[in-house]
Order: sequence, then C-alpha cells, then structure tokens
Amino acid sequence: MAQHNAFYAQSGGVTAVINASACGVIQACHRHADRIGKVYAGHNGIIGALTEDLIDVSRESDETIQALRHTPGGAFGSCRYKLKDIETHRTQYERLIEVFKAHDIRYFFYNGGGDSADTCLKVSQLSERLGYPLTAIHVPKTVDNDLPITDNSPGFGSVAKYIATSTLEASLDIASMCATSTKVFVLEVMGRHAGWIAAAGALAGNGEGDPPHLVIFPEIAFDRARVMARVEEAVQAYGYCVIVVSEGAIYEDGTFLADSGNTDAFGHRQLGGVAPTLAGMVKQDLGYKYHWAVADYLQRAARHLASKTDVEQAYAVGEKAVELAIAGQNAMMPTIKRVSDAPYEWRIEAAPLVEVANREKLMPREFIREDGFGITAACRRYLSPLIQGEDYPPFDNGLPRVAKLVKHRVERKLPDFKI
Repeated sequence: MAQHNAFYAQSGGVTAVINASACGVIQACHRHADRIGKVYAGHNGIIGALTEDLIDVSRESDETIQALRHTPGGAFGSCRYKLKDIETHRTQYERLIEVFKAHDIRYFFYNGGGDSADTCLKVSQLSERLGYPLTAIHVPKTVDNDLPITDNSPGFGSVAKYIATSTLEASLDIASMCATSTKVFVLEVMGRHAGWIAAAGALAGNGEGDPPHLVIFPEIAFDRARVMARVEEAVQAYGYCVIVVSEGAIYEDGTFLADSGNTDAFGHRQLGGVAPTLAGMVKQDLGYKYHWAVADYLQRAARHLASKTDVEQAYAVGEKAVELAIAGQNAMMPTIKRVSDAPYEWRIEAAPLVEVANREKLMPREFIREDGFGITAACRRYLSPLIQGEDYPPFDNGLPRVAKLVKHRVERKLPDFKI
C-alpha cells in the first residue's frame, strides 16, 4: 500500500507520562514504515497544525525518542486552544485539512482529554465531508481521570501516586509538630468536577485515625459547619487534622469555593486557591494554627515518582493508536480495560469517539464514604493498582535525565494563517 505521513499533537495540561504516549505513537509509526513515512508533530499542539509550524520527528535520534518515555511535560509543546464550532467556524477545520494535504498527512493522532476528543472527532467528520482520506485517532490523556469508557486515563496513576505519597509524608511532618505548632494541614489538588485525585490522597491511610482525616470532593456539596465540626473532632482525637481538598470543591448552589472569576481558553472557570480559602475558615471558626499547600504543577510533572502501571499504559495507548489507524479504524480512542483487581490485569481495547467526546466520568457515589469525607473499600480496590510499581528515570549528577529534542522545523508550503 501507499506510504503517507503522520501528524501527532499534544493538547491541554500535560502529565508525567504524556511523552510516554508520544514515544508509543512514534515508535509504532516507525515499525510501520511501509505505510507511514514521515512523522510530524505540531509545535504547541493543534496551533502547530493551524499555523503550519511542524516538527519533523523523523529527524530525532532513536535515543531521544526512547528518552521521551521518562520525560515529563509536553516535549513538542501543548496548548489550551479549543477549536470553534465546526458549523460557524469551518475555516479553522478546513485550514487543518489544507495543511494535511500540503504535507501528505493521512494519519492524525491527537493526545489529550475530553476537549481534544471532540476536536479529533470533528476533524474526522470534516475530512470525510471534504473527501480527504484522513484517519483520526484520539490518544487518551488526563490527570483528572474523567474520560468515559476507559477504566482510567493515562496520567492519572502517576498523579495519584504523587498525591498519596505527599499526603503520607506531610502527615508525618504535621503529626510530629502538632503538640506545639500546626494543628491543621490542607493540601489542594487538581480536579475541576471529578474528585479522583483527591480520592487518591486517601490511600495514604487505611485505619482509624490515619490521615487524611477529611477528603473534600467536587461531587459532594461543601457544608462549612459539617467540615469544621469534623476538623475539630480530628484535632481533639488525634492532635491534628489533615485535609485533602479538590480545587473544584463546590457549595450546594454549584458555585466554587475558589472561583477567580476568569475562564481559560476552553471556557472553563479558572480555579485555584481553595486551600487558603479553607484554611482561612479553619482559623476564623476554630482558631487553629494551619499550613496549606497547593500541589499544582508539581503533581502532574513528578516523573521521578511515576507509577510503573501508568507509564506502561500511557505507552500502550500510543502504540495502539497507530495499530488502529493502520487497520483503518477511524475516529476511535484506545481504552484501558480492567480484567481483574487482584492480581491487577488490563488490556487495551478501543471505543468510538462519538461515545467519548463531551462526556465526563465523575466519582461514583459508591466510591465515596457515606459521610462524604473519605473513600470506600471499593474505591481503594479501584485506585490501589493504578499507583503500583516504580519506573525511575535515569539520573545524571543527582537529577533526572530528560529528552532534549532538536525540533527540526518542516518547510512551510502555505500562506500564513492567523488564529
């Protein structure tokens, strides 16, 4: 069969293992050199395709591509840029097809979360309408773990491991000083609507009195009086209280505890600051000395503490994306299928993008303790396998070694395009 080129792009917030998926895509493309010629990457995600700012990945060394597997961040540049509605802003999508035509790109691999799944589906639909033979595959990624159908999302397991570890270690710090110092510690984690990351913090303890003493989920309406009563109860019983709170914690009326009033490029409310907000309540209502921390980018960049399970799954979905494309499976997404909890076994399957795009998987109520402040045994069984195993990167002079790409640019063939 004829040989054509492939395009890969990263989208949205990056993870500790998104480059492992890139590695899986690129190496699988190289194994199918009879079908796939050049592999191009979009510089800064889909913006690279719109502006025809392409990186010739085929000119990177095999060693550099392999090093992507243990490199955090987005090696080719990611972006928060949502393509407009296809019916009212068709020009943007047509521009993508023009760029793909100009560079003989017939395979499109888009690595991201729910918004990218929607974009990938729309590009696939338009290419079909325009009669351009493009195979579009979405490569799943999101630390929020909120993609539907797939058992879990690549990127989540490593964040979960980092948050569980950080909660455990910080709790030992607070416990050792609580008699004369800090009584309450608040850790803010990511999670706009889904409390999966906050739930992972609960893995730090597994017995009566073990921290964290409260987990605050977006799925459970925040009740200040109940929360403060539980904090007081923990301090009186154990001498201190550790709280893990999701950035998306909300009041009964749906407003966020920490809403900045701004929106990001995807139209989502800009969040951040729920930890100091909650700590302020503790000070005001209970008078306890507190400390708070925001895991922020540290939780999604901590490749040195990545879950081996997560790394392997991230690579596998990238690899599977190419296999699906070669098999002619258009508008699909590789998914992770859990076969068993103990021993933990999984395999890679696939789902149509029409069943993935614009859908969000929240924490099921049976995973949240009846009082709303912790996780159930079922949730622990689900989470525990995802943080298993260590996959340490190589180290140089005491620091992790990371991939350093040359990023050879592809010569432009089309007029400039403003986004």
